[in-house]
Amino acid sequence: MNCPERGFPDAEYEHRTAAIQRAMRKKEVDALLLTTEPNVRYFSGFFTQFWQSPTRPWFLLIPADGKPVAVIPEVGVSGMRQTWIEDIRSWPSPRPGDDGISLLVHLVTGLPRRFGKIGMTLGAETYLRMPIESFQALKDALRQYEFVDLSRPVHAQRMVKSNLEIAKTRKICQIVSGTFAALPTFAKTGMTEEQVVRNMKVDLLQRGADTVSYVVAGSGPGGYDSIIMGPTDRELREGDLLIIDTGSTYDGYFCDFDRNWAFGYADDATRKAYEVVWNATEAGFNAARPGATTSDLWKAMNDVLAGGGSLGNEVGRLGHGLGIELTERPSNTATDDTTLEPGMVMTLEPGMTFAPGRQMVHEENIVVTEEGADWLTRRAPRELSILR
Repeated sequence: MNCPERGFPDAEYEHRTAAIQRAMRKKEVDALLLTTEPNVRYFSGFFTQFWQSPTRPWFLLIPADGKPVAVIPEVGVSGMRQTWIEDIRSWPSPRPGDDGISLLVHLVTGLPRRFGKIGMTLGAETYLRMPIESFQALKDALRQYEFVDLSRPVHAQRMVKSNLEIAKTRKICQIVSGTFAALPTFAKTGMTEEQVVRNMKVDLLQRGADTVSYVVAGSGPGGYDSIIMGPTDRELREGDLLIIDTGSTYDGYFCDFDRNWAFGYADDATRKAYEVVWNATEAGFNAARPGATTSDLWKAMNDVLAGGGSLGNEVGRLGHGLGIELTERPSNTATDDTTLEPGMVMTLEPGMTFAPGRQMVHEENIVVTEEGADWLTRRAPRELSILR
């Protein structure tokens, strides 16, 4: 497939900023303060691995009108200059006594004050990423402002992807689909989960993945009891079922899906469980259309699982949003009830315990379109793959 161009044109960031500013006006917010890597990157284009260092805080302030302003450590100024952001204010961080706080206070107090509110992402599925004492110092210095949660408008905007975002997600989904298809060439009995996953990581990087930051594996006789803990040094044997789930990236956009394989043979219960989760995924795909809700997706998949003998689902949901984070809003649950729109990228992840200590989970990635849904991943085989 064609390789999407890296980065985005300035027009993409202008559109994103204008959209969130409309939401800010509805919420009567004077400015939006962003502190986390995904949100700073989404509105600025500032993309660096340096966020893995927890030492320094980074800030992006979006005023009610005009372009965002970056308030960042000096070490990041040259990188921020490569983005569409023009107003960049910096300090020699780390400076624990005042790590950017006085710069933020000066910036905010210089803006027009209409409503006396500053928005931040403070709700579910967010984090602060700055010292609590610094946040308290900021609030103390800006007592004339109320700090309010604006996480829902930010998440709602990020849920709906542009065509350029979808192209990047499709690219990594196809890269990983190719590696999954090739797995029988580098996985066999006698190897450990860790050895198989190491081979898989090499293959993914050679095919063009930028990072393979999330790869989990689980195995066991005819089933596995966890989908988040491995890979381990457990040796694969005849009759084992192996699952590998990965969140690899291309240009900062994640895929998130899994595949299952049986080694040598699979008993009837294992084969049936695979058939059930495959059919549940199909039901979720058919239910995914504009105007439907995440709860509709959940019901479509859950009905198949229940009818197939599911003893329960330990994951707590049957899929979620996907984008510049491995998991994003919304969640496919009985009560989430988010309305689907064209451009929403979702995972379908039906899973079930089909016998004590034995799980079967299947996951694919889709995008909601005007006509319904489209697969981003290469669909898993209808029948459980047997590696001999």
